[in-house]
Amino acid sequence: MLPISLVAVLVAGIANFVIGFMMHGPVGGKLWMKLANIVPTGNEKLSDMVPQMVKNLIANLVFAYVLAMMINYAGAMDAMSGLIVAFWVWLGFVVTSTSMDVIWMGRSVKLWMYEAFSSLLCILAMGAIIGAW
Repeated sequence: MLPISLVAVLVAGIANFVIGFMMHGPVGGKLWMKLANIVPTGNEKLSDMVPQMVKNLIANLVFAYVLAMMINYAGAMDAMSGLIVAFWVWLGFVVTSTSMDVIWMGRSVKLWMYEAFSSLLCILAMGAIIGAW
């Protein structure tokens, strides 16, 4: 096994954070809020979200590191191989585990599909970055 590039993990984790922000903000935020039944009050401040954003970034970095381990273990040595491993990780772990929210907790299927698609974009980006590095 090759050593894991911590720079690749950092870049992948940040990419995950940025894509997630875009999907829940400027690009898809209105749709996401509609699906999640979130009504903005107008009193929201970015500074109030900083603790959650830091925790989210840490979680993204952990995910990126584990994905890097899996990509490395699979012998993926380029962006396409990283994408393939990332897709299977998404399908086998993210989709199946989050589907329990729909199956058992009554979460909206449309919201789940939106979140699954958002996760797919994030994980594919991380896989491509890590695989190419």
